[in-house]
Amino acid sequence: MAVPVAFFAVFFAYPVTAIVGRGLKAGGGWRFGRVGDVLSRPGILDVLWFTTWQALASTALTLLIALPAAYVFARFDFPGKQVLRAVVTVPFVLPTVVVGTAFLALLGRGGLLDDLWGVRLDTTVWAILLAHVFFNYAVVVRTVGGLWSQLDPRQEEAARVLGAGRLAAWWRVTLPALAPAVAAAALMVFLFTFTSFGVVQILGGPAFSTLEVEIYRQTAELLDLPTAAVLTLVQFAAVGAILAVHAWTVRRRETALKLVDAAQTSRRPRGTGQWALLGGVIGTVLPLILLPIGVLIERSLDGPGGYGFAFYRALASVDATGGTFLVPPLEAVGNSLLYALVATAVALVVGGLAAAALTRRAGRFVRGFDALLMLPLGVSAVTVGFGFLITLDKPPLDLRASWILVPLAQALVGVPFVVRTMLPVLRAVDGRLREAAAVLGASPLRAWREVDLPLVRRALLIAAGFAFAVSLGEFGATVFIARPDRPTLPVAVARLLGRPGELNYGQAMALSTVLMVVCAVSLLVLERIRTDRSGEF
Repeated sequence: MAVPVAFFAVFFAYPVTAIVGRGLKAGGGWRFGRVGDVLSRPGILDVLWFTTWQALASTALTLLIALPAAYVFARFDFPGKQVLRAVVTVPFVLPTVVVGTAFLALLGRGGLLDDLWGVRLDTTVWAILLAHVFFNYAVVVRTVGGLWSQLDPRQEEAARVLGAGRLAAWWRVTLPALAPAVAAAALMVFLFTFTSFGVVQILGGPAFSTLEVEIYRQTAELLDLPTAAVLTLVQFAAVGAILAVHAWTVRRRETALKLVDAAQTSRRPRGTGQWALLGGVIGTVLPLILLPIGVLIERSLDGPGGYGFAFYRALASVDATGGTFLVPPLEAVGNSLLYALVATAVALVVGGLAAAALTRRAGRFVRGFDALLMLPLGVSAVTVGFGFLITLDKPPLDLRASWILVPLAQALVGVPFVVRTMLPVLRAVDGRLREAAAVLGASPLRAWREVDLPLVRRALLIAAGFAFAVSLGEFGATVFIARPDRPTLPVAVARLLGRPGELNYGQAMALSTVLMVVCAVSLLVLERIRTDRSGEF
């Protein structure tokens, strides 16, 4: 555990604590009275209220739309199922900047709805809610559907034989068994929407602001560190409570149920009702998932002289950006790939060691460390990025001018995905195999190489894919620390969207499409590798 503990202490706890301390300290003493002053401001209360209710509304709407799809993927076997599963999962690995850009092309000024009917939904809460459903749809389908496919259907059939109707049997037998998975999915969706940044930044306009967006505004635009520090503490407390409840639901899901092979529970739809349900799910996926992606691609090809690759060609020229970049935007592709590969390697080392340690130890300290590993998903990435700038600027960790700072920030987001993917697989390894290897003379390192590694190799590849995808799209921290001459793809997209002009807008669409294609290819590779449903994601 030494390497993961040191990594999180230096690159997470230290920067976050330092920036909060700067905001709450004055004259050598703590000024906790600032907490009450900040939280009593009407504008801040509005931000807290909007952050909470939009997260609740997004979670409820996502569950309402995605639960039927979870049932379809769990119980039905139909042609194109694996392709549809991959399509549904694509939004989850897309950067939030790309999601916001796609919905801007669909709902914003000059978007598809504006062209057809003169309707604009950007700068409205509906655009934010729809984008959140788009992004989190796969979380519910994967988490709930994965468990649903392994529930023994004979339990519900037995209830119906004893006289219960179809709805009563589902309500009394299946729903209680699914409750931990539904709760875990709901908590994850709430976590992602509660800390939403890129989507709200692009679609919300000045009228709407979440805690994450307000922390960014107070830090980067107003330089009001005390207010940003208080908001960071509020977000930290809320995320800590969410993660504690999530850990409890995960433990219930892992221990309370007897599961069967998923291959035994799926069958072809029967009857008009089941085919209608399948058709309804496909009819929901097409407009919700494919339409924003399709409009994004279409806008990237719709140049001044008609359809073509004019916007893509402009990415190779620094002059076409009007001074937005010091280098051609196309260089952001190479920068992002390099950063993501380094971040993936760091996340695999740190997350793999942490997962191995968590399978060998027990106790409150280890359970607390398990929860700590998830905190980067919920703590303000803006705070982490700004904390890097004010803490990692002195020997022996003078990294502020180094390119390695970006992969380190991205690795913080990748580690939780590595841990949650590998932990269930490592826990399933029979400890007696290691003991047998030791009896035969193998060292601990050789026993791990000969016993554990062959069993977890596939999970390791899946973890690497997820870490690569989320590192590629990290935006909140990277926007602070990416150097002007080495921008990443999400940072480049955000800068282009922030500049007026059709050419900048078209280049943003083109770069977003490139980023989406890279993430989608990573996901399709994962789907080919993955033959089971082990892991949280």
